[in-house]
Amino acid sequence: MRESEADISARRALYPAIEPYARLRLEAPGGHDLYVEQCGNPRGKPVVVLHGGPGGGCSPGMRRFFDPDVFRVILFDQRGCGRSRPHSSLENNTAWDLVADIELIREKLGIDKWILFGGSWGATLSLLYAETHPERVEAMALRGIFLMMRRELAWFYGGGAGQFRPVEWSRFAEAIPAAERHDLIAAYHRRLTSSDLMEQTRHARLWAGWEAACATLQGGGGHGPDGAYARAFSRIECHYFVHQGWLERDDQLLADAPRLAGIPGHIVQGRYDLICPPLSAQLLHEAWPGSQLHMIQNGGHALSEPGIAAKLVEIMNGMRG
Repeated sequence: MRESEADISARRALYPAIEPYARLRLEAPGGHDLYVEQCGNPRGKPVVVLHGGPGGGCSPGMRRFFDPDVFRVILFDQRGCGRSRPHSSLENNTAWDLVADIELIREKLGIDKWILFGGSWGATLSLLYAETHPERVEAMALRGIFLMMRRELAWFYGGGAGQFRPVEWSRFAEAIPAAERHDLIAAYHRRLTSSDLMEQTRHARLWAGWEAACATLQGGGGHGPDGAYARAFSRIECHYFVHQGWLERDDQLLADAPRLAGIPGHIVQGRYDLICPPLSAQLLHEAWPGSQLHMIQNGGHALSEPGIAAKLVEIMNGMRG
């Protein structure tokens, strides 16, 4: 397939691939061992990357959105996923544990304030952290806004998004008996926490495949990744959704957005994001004093969408200061 002009532009916008200058393992409360890496300039402006999922883990491509001469880039795999251990563990794995882990990393690395860079669930976690510790946040660049609200989960797991990907939706929904399809999150949770590893893995691939099918404008095959990645991603994500992120109220992130006043923020949103529709980005923009909303007209959900990638690099270049 020939690259479009947008694809070429986005690829050129990214910085060259780099390797970490430091890696460490960090023991966290509750029996978790976190993988943390640092890239770029050790004396640069600190920025922490919060990956999606929950359960997605970091990838080398996430290092390429930042000028390595200017930024000290910290990436880590959240509890139970990527290179953190124990793999796919749901024990002591809540949103509030992750907020505490971010603080643990900040303190360990001797950072006073940093920039938050997160997309999808990473945007959710960025907001939760910033509303809890606003004094520790220099600025934020968020993509594909997800507020952990019931209407968002109902859209993606209740058939709304399925109207745009009917074949992939049928594969996902019809794997569950008809009597349980009124609550697919709960039905998948039962299977993803089953004692039968084969049942876990089969449903993990279906869960991850449904999300992968909706991530880009072009869509995907819908089968999802094989092996350990799918199991960690699906188990952890479903675990978080069953508990609605352990938030105290449905609109908590919007209600607490006034705490972000004074924190510069950029919201990058794909106009045709099937996973996290633009309404949440608009509501966050209205609730967050001083935020800027960048609607990418030809964008879907993924970080790799050409317009989204190019805009995020542009925003981070603007923070070089």
